[in-house]
Amino acid sequence: MAIALDAVVQLVQLALVLALAPLLTGFVRRLKAHLLRRQGPPLLQPYRDLLRLLRKEVVLAHSASWLFRVTPYLVFATTWVAAALVPTFAVGLVFSNAADMIAIVALLGSARFLVALAGLDVGTSFGGIGSSREMMIASLAEPAMLMVVFTLSLLAGSTQLSSIAAFMQSAGVGLRVSLALALVGLIMVAIAENARIPVDNPATHLELTMVHEAMILEYSGRHLAVIEAASYLKLLLYVSVIVCVFFPWGIAVSGQGLAAYLAGIAVYVLKLAAGGFLLAVFETAIAKMRVFRVPDFLGAALMLGFLATLLLFVSRAT
Repeated sequence: MAIALDAVVQLVQLALVLALAPLLTGFVRRLKAHLLRRQGPPLLQPYRDLLRLLRKEVVLAHSASWLFRVTPYLVFATTWVAAALVPTFAVGLVFSNAADMIAIVALLGSARFLVALAGLDVGTSFGGIGSSREMMIASLAEPAMLMVVFTLSLLAGSTQLSSIAAFMQSAGVGLRVSLALALVGLIMVAIAENARIPVDNPATHLELTMVHEAMILEYSGRHLAVIEAASYLKLLLYVSVIVCVFFPWGIAVSGQGLAAYLAGIAVYVLKLAAGGFLLAVFETAIAKMRVFRVPDFLGAALMLGFLATLLLFVSRAT
């Protein structure tokens, strides 16, 4: 009976991340508009955009291969699986053993690789520029993410998110400089991976500076809808990882009952709202940097992750 309940809760988590991802993006857009004293789009506009794109006809270039056609579905599937593996409101569920941070990094890397290939497949200049910039960003973002993973795994003794969340709630964590450095590094990686300001501006299509949008310019209709849904899921995934690892309070444990699960969902929604608020304030207060400054930005994230690991080794040695 307990296994069946955990399976049901796991399915609820699968559906929850899919349902809340567009809402998080709509909340950030709405809040940014209010901070800039504009009316802004409705809160549910991302859902309307997806439905509108699903009803439109797909237009394909003559040079597009089968890879271009299947990439949106593969990217959406891998991103959804990665987002569903993160313990959002409960730990110890059916997929807890698979909720490994290295596996999540690998899934996101596979999705990024497929999008870059699709950008090159059609043969347009913008797709090639976007793919090359995406790989440049990935070459620094992935090592920085792995250094953060190594820091957390050295502390918790595991790379599983459930074990890390349980360790972070224990009394033996304390205040550690390495955790602060890892948190800042992870936030910088999340900003770059989601093409947010200051690395990229998701609200514009300026040809000289766009990265993610350049790779998907040739997509339309349901293909573009699936790509956009994957980008919404990716933003929610990184916010979920940050709150699960560094702010794990309020997460229910498997077997605690329906009331604990409902309370965990409520706390998780509040955490998403807080993360969306901070993201909107940050993007409003800072300007977009030049493309050639992005390696410096991600290099700083890599150094923060490396220093976090190094300080952890030094503190243990002493």
